[in-house]
Amino acid sequence: MEDKVYDVAVIGSGPAGLTSAIYTTRGAASTIIFAGEKWGGQLMLTGVVDNYPGFPDGIEGPILMESMKKQAQRFGAEFVLSNVESIDITSKPFTLSVDGKKIPAKSIIIATGAEAVWLGLRNEEKLIGRGISSCAPCDAPFFKDKKVAVVGGGDSAMEEALILTKYATSVTIIHRRDSFKASAIMQKKVLENPKIKVIWNTQVKEVVGEEKLEKIILMNVNDNKETEFPVDGMFVAIGHKPQTFIFERKIELDEKGYIKKVPTEIYENATSIPGIFVAGDVHDHHYRQAITAAGYGCMAALEVLSYIGG
Repeated sequence: MEDKVYDVAVIGSGPAGLTSAIYTTRGAASTIIFAGEKWGGQLMLTGVVDNYPGFPDGIEGPILMESMKKQAQRFGAEFVLSNVESIDITSKPFTLSVDGKKIPAKSIIIATGAEAVWLGLRNEEKLIGRGISSCAPCDAPFFKDKKVAVVGGGDSAMEEALILTKYATSVTIIHRRDSFKASAIMQKKVLENPKIKVIWNTQVKEVVGEEKLEKIILMNVNDNKETEFPVDGMFVAIGHKPQTFIFERKIELDEKGYIKKVPTEIYENATSIPGIFVAGDVHDHHYRQAITAAGYGCMAALEVLSYIGG
């Protein structure tokens, strides 16, 4: 592996990374995927995915990712379950440091994604996909005629709550302060919606449930009083963290820490470094869907094939 100069190195193994590898390998470009120790992205924490085209009965997130992985491997992509520790962009080919080895590549596709910021509560990780979610567009239909809560106070929390009103019987926003930081127009939509209630000055202290979420324990931040709040679902909307720390001070990031796209006349998914492209949630903090990530992966791959083809 160290002696070979790859045409493409893909960093990340969610829908964006695996889709890009499918396209680059079918384009006859030698491709290595650095999948990370925890491969597959957010869909590995997802139950049934109902909004990915081609699966009329839905498909389990991990099964979908395993299928994408096998498809990329069928076309010749090498799959490495290791994290990229650093990249050297000072000369070409680029060099990626992985497990103490130096791997050269003519081009790079960054598809490291973004992780939802969770509350960090005991039992929370166990219940993700079992009543706890960070994506209403993905999971809202599972909560038809159910009672749900949304944690957060920004525009994302408002958007989650409004989507959920189309399915749930009641939506309660839980916010640790006495006012939202969301835009005025989003606040107006939420506060005027009869299905949405707000519990102010409150945080979630505990999530309770074995096989699925049953209730949450709330604590008032002013008097520390605790109350039980039965819910069928809880949507955490306190932000996402792009996985970009190894690219800091090397590739241009935006004000939120996401990879900044620097389009040219030829390449839509280019970055500030020629030969390095970006795809998926690591730059897209608006849609954050598996299908859009896959679409960006396709775009980046086609641009890489053009780039290395000269």
